[in-house]
Amino acid sequence: MSIVINTPNGNIGRPLVQRLLKAGRKVTVISRTPEKIADLVKLGAKVVQGSLDEQATLDAALAGAEALFWLSPPAIRPDFNAWATANGQRAAQAVKAHGVKRVVLISSVGAQNGPGTGPVSVMKPLEEAFQAAAPNVVSLRAGFFMENLLRDVDSLVKAGAIFSVSPETKPLPMVATADIAAKAAEYLLDTSWTGHRCVGVHGPKDLTYPEVASILTEVLGQPVKYVRVGLEDLRKGMTGAGMPAFAVDNFVEMYGALLDGRMDPAEPRSKETTTPTTLAQFASTVLKPLVERARAS
Repeated sequence: MSIVINTPNGNIGRPLVQRLLKAGRKVTVISRTPEKIADLVKLGAKVVQGSLDEQATLDAALAGAEALFWLSPPAIRPDFNAWATANGQRAAQAVKAHGVKRVVLISSVGAQNGPGTGPVSVMKPLEEAFQAAAPNVVSLRAGFFMENLLRDVDSLVKAGAIFSVSPETKPLPMVATADIAAKAAEYLLDTSWTGHRCVGVHGPKDLTYPEVASILTEVLGQPVKYVRVGLEDLRKGMTGAGMPAFAVDNFVEMYGALLDGRMDPAEPRSKETTTPTTLAQFASTVLKPLVERARAS
């Protein structure tokens, strides 16, 4: 019996597949473009070629499976919320039809609040769909990805600044995607847990954006300041960067929810929700090389 991974080429899915294969587990991956994961195939992964929104693809992957890892791909499309919800619900139906016993779902802080949280709005219905379909489901409600800071490379180089709508005094859980993959692997490799649960994945420490700027100042060896912007400034910035209006609206809604407290974690910080990679470690190994490369170009 295999573990099915629906996003094997992402920042979470790829290291997860590698961890599972290293642990000696059978892994089936779903991919429209198998050539992008040829290295995983060499390591032993089985590929089901097809799209996540095709029932036949899901049936082929889940037949005889013991577990499913599901992450909604961050597609830029005007019907993203409806599309992602329909895909997840279709996958849940396939899970039930094929008797898959375990599901690990990548969810998000704020998922408990459902509609009105931008792209996070899809998470509550997906959690509910998989819980209705399988006896054992863990929803990993991840904090804000440290990888989101990679979008700030240009402003770090040109302005020595990072920008957000978050209040200067508001601490946020920030987590490296590698740690989310490790947490998912823990649940997929452990067959002793039962039932339905929501688990926070919060990084090592909640951070305010001024604290983020201070850490980046030290790691990058340059002054970094935090500049708080309003929602309309954010809208203008994303529009000016070429983001489609429908995507801008969705993200502005999410950041509005952050300001309203609807993106706060429902799960308190604990030993289980705390993950090891610090922002300083992430910035040193991932962000700094990109900043140095941009500065040199």
